[in-house]
Amino acid sequence: MSNAEFIDRGKESTIRDSFALFKPRVMSLAVFTAAAGMLVAPTQLHPLIGFSSILFIAVGAGASGALNMWWDADIDAKMRRTRHRPIPSGKIDREDALTVGVLLSGIAVIMLGLTANIVAAALLALTILYYVVFYTMYLKRLTPHNIVIGGAAGAFPPMIGWAAATGGITSESILMFLVIFLWTPPHFWSLALFVSDDYSKAGVPMMTVAKGPRATRRQIFAYAALLVPVSAALAFSGIGGPVTFVLAIVLNAEFLRMASRVAHRSEADSRRDRFAAERKFFFRSIAYLFLLFSGLIGDAALRWSLGGALAWPQWV
Repeated sequence: MSNAEFIDRGKESTIRDSFALFKPRVMSLAVFTAAAGMLVAPTQLHPLIGFSSILFIAVGAGASGALNMWWDADIDAKMRRTRHRPIPSGKIDREDALTVGVLLSGIAVIMLGLTANIVAAALLALTILYYVVFYTMYLKRLTPHNIVIGGAAGAFPPMIGWAAATGGITSESILMFLVIFLWTPPHFWSLALFVSDDYSKAGVPMMTVAKGPRATRRQIFAYAALLVPVSAALAFSGIGGPVTFVLAIVLNAEFLRMASRVAHRSEADSRRDRFAAERKFFFRSIAYLFLLFSGLIGDAALRWSLGGALAWPQWV
């Protein structure tokens, strides 16, 4: 290998590790739901303002990920799933991650306030503080209900997008928040079920560790059931419509079916069978959220094509 090739590979590795610090998968979900909240809002936003708002929401989400990795570096190093992250693997210095996270958080909040409005900026600041301080530093290592309470951080992005477009908070944005809030526990606990040993080694009181797999599976089904009426309410809100309604029926039926399958697994089942069901539920839950919010965007497009005259009942 030539010196030039070695240098190029080193640069690629550095860029890849730096990007990984921002938790791109989590960031992409936050960006998508924020964009959905913005697109379904009953206002027309200038494309440049909309693009800039999404950009700074993404920066804020990435900064939160960096600060989460900074604080959790000790437990990340103990878990098989996270030990190759940039900080525990020694590719990025912990203090550098703190500096980058704090600077980008400040930039994201200030620029969103200047680009969109103060309400959106305040919600972004609340999201970062909630995720980093309340969840990462406090709840995660304290209670098995950490992901239930702390999951609110991941539910704020559509409210931020909505606020960027409208300047306020309404029942529609609260419903979008509630959908993600109720979706988060079954989504995350299905992951925790097949990496439970990791949390046990790291001393994190995740539901799977503190209450055991059986209780966790029952909780997954309970939250999946609670999600049904909320997503149905979303279909009959000011941003819902026939597309969201049909998708809510299909997605909830499949979500409940798979949650029931996970809930009825027992320790007598083979480890391979249990993990297959839990892993499938985890990935299907991502598709659930993506498709449901895509339905909202579809109904927004339908209203736009009909000049706003969509004959659809609104009960919420």
